[in-house]
Amino acid sequence: METRNAKDSAETSRQFLRHVVATVAYRGGKAMRGAPAGFAEFHASDTTRTPGQILAHLGDLLDWALSQVSGKEKWSDSKPIAWDDGAKRFFASLKALDDYIGSDAALSCTPEKLFQGALADMLTHIGQISMLRRLAGSRVRAENYSRAEIVVGRVGAEQTPPEREFN
Repeated sequence: METRNAKDSAETSRQFLRHVVATVAYRGGKAMRGAPAGFAEFHASDTTRTPGQILAHLGDLLDWALSQVSGKEKWSDSKPIAWDDGAKRFFASLKALDDYIGSDAALSCTPEKLFQGALADMLTHIGQISMLRRLAGSRVRAENYSRAEIVVGRVGAEQTPPEREFN
C-alpha cells in the first residue's frame, strides 16, 4: 500500500509541476505577445535589466531547470537575442522541460526545489516584463488568472484567449 501512495504522490507532484510550466507559458506568452518594436532594449533605469536581458535570463532558467531534473545541472548566462527569437527559445525550452517532467524519466531534483528555484523565479521575471511593458507605454491587460484556461501540456505560444481582461 505504501508503494502505491508514493507513486500516486510522485504523479501528483509531476502533474502540479506541469501545471506550473503551463502557467509560465500562459503568463509568459501574454507578457511577450504584441511587444512593440524596440521593446527588448527598453531601459527603465541604469540599474534595471532590459526586457531582452530578462527574456534571455528566462531561457537560461528553463535550461537550468531541465538540467536539474535530468541530473546534469548546469548554468549558462546567455546574451540577449532578437525578441521574437528569444520568445521562440522560451517556448521551445518550456516544451523540453514539460516533455521531460511528463515522461517516465526519474526527476533528479525534488519538485519542491524545482518550484522554489527556477519556476518561481520565472514568474517573477515575467511580472517584470509586464511591468516594463507598462512603463514603455505598451501595457499588458490584467485578468483574473484563476479563471484562465491553463492546460497541462499546452506550453507553446498559442494559448486560449483570456475570458475577460480588465481595463
